Amino acid sequence: MIWLKPYTLEEISTMQAQYLMAHLDIRLSGIGDDYLQATMPVDERTWMPYRILHGGASCVLAESVGSIASALVVDTTQYRPAGLEINASHLRGVSSGLVTGTARPFRLGRTTHVWDIHITDEQDKLICISRLTMAILKW
Repeated sequence: MIWLKPYTLEEISTMQAQYLMAHLDIRLSGIGDDYLQATMPVDERTWMPYRILHGGASCVLAESVGSIASALVVDTTQYRPAGLEINASHLRGVSSGLVTGTARPFRLGRTTHVWDIHITDEQDKLICISRLTMAILKW
C-alpha cells in the first residue's frame, strides 16, 4: 500500500468540500492499495460549446485526483503537495454520463511525485491520458 495510513473514502471526501471539485461535482469514488479514483459528470458544467467534454475539465479531474493522492502519501502536517506540471492527451470525445479518473503513481519521491491518470467513460473507453507532477513542499 502506498498511502501514509489506511484511508476510507469517507475520510478523504472532506478534501473536496468547497473547492473547484465541488463546483464540477467531482467525487472520490474508489481507493485501492495503489490507486485513487474520482468521477465527474459530463454536462453543461463540463462541456465545451460543442457539447462534448472540455479538455480543461479533464485536466481539473486529473489534477484533483492526483493532488489528493499525493496528500494521502505524505504527512500533511509537515508537507504540502503542489502541482508543478500537467499534460493531457484527449483521445475521445464524450457528451454525457460520468467519466472516471484513476491516478496511479509513476514515482513517489521525497520532493516530487509523478502520477499517471487515465480518464474513462462509462463503457470503460479511454477518454484522456494525463501525467501530473507534484512538488512536495515543506510547510
